[in-house]
Amino acid sequence: MPQTNASVAVAERPLTRSDVHDAQRRLAGRVVRTPVVRSDDLDRRAGARLWLKAENLQRGGSFKLRGALLAVGRLAAAGSRGVVAQSTGNHAIAVALAARECGLPATLVLPCDAAPTKVRRIQETGARVIQAGTVLADRIAAVEEHRAVHGYDVVDPYQDPDVVTGQGTATAELLDQVRAAGSRLDAVVLPVGGGSAVAGACLATAGEHIAVVAAEPSSVPALTEALRRGGPVNVPVRPTIADGLRPDRIGQLPFDTCHASLAEVLTVDEAEIAESMAVALTHTRLLVEPAAATALAAALRLVVDPRWRGLDVGVLLSGGNVEATLVASLLTEFAGR
Repeated sequence: MPQTNASVAVAERPLTRSDVHDAQRRLAGRVVRTPVVRSDDLDRRAGARLWLKAENLQRGGSFKLRGALLAVGRLAAAGSRGVVAQSTGNHAIAVALAARECGLPATLVLPCDAAPTKVRRIQETGARVIQAGTVLADRIAAVEEHRAVHGYDVVDPYQDPDVVTGQGTATAELLDQVRAAGSRLDAVVLPVGGGSAVAGACLATAGEHIAVVAAEPSSVPALTEALRRGGPVNVPVRPTIADGLRPDRIGQLPFDTCHASLAEVLTVDEAEIAESMAVALTHTRLLVEPAAATALAAALRLVVDPRWRGLDVGVLLSGGNVEATLVASLLTEFAGR
């Protein structure tokens, strides 16, 4: 399905649901089948049945490992001399772990203000970290320079079809787990940074009557603006605690894959994200990072709409790599709410 062109994988045809199923087969036994968590308290608060896919408990602390294992494994099998990738954090952690498993050197490019927890997790794998600027273009330039000098292969977090289909396996698993519990989802809500998660979800739900809802910070509305303009565009970046959702441009492959299938895009403000982190911890005992809390915040807002009251809504809790100081401050602020 994917092919390599100038060391970067590209899709040679439109991706399909069967590609996600193939990715599930290739990942069998290599990733954690993370639990789906229910909370009576949270369901009462929401007025709907929420099914929380706890990818914060995945190896590497996020769902990103799924796509990274496939992409890096393909490159290793093709004789790669090493890999390089840019990320705001979780994709970089995942690529570093996958590269270590495959015996490949790895260099990861992060923003200068990347979360220290994420930088530390990458360094613990033995991978090299380069920090470059604060916007996507800065990181891409650093990746291209490193690729040209060292001949490493690029593991793009948005454009690699293995990454997109790998991320889709989290949603596919969620659907299977809900069915096994005797129910079916009416909607699934996912956070949006570069778009691989929501694109994968659109593939995984193709042919089913399940609404795919995207959630992004109002500070970085890259998907909202892309849909308005008819394609990916750069958006001004304002500060957000959801560091995993900071890419200022949606990926072209995710946009092409999901734009016709999305039911809705919800933008979430900083206060909603912060409160949802505290809600997740106090109501479900799950420690999630702000990117994951963005999806929960959007789901809690979605079910206020009478169309969704009393229905079954899945939520991808995408990761749990969060600074302890942020958790402490949010619990202090939102305790008892």
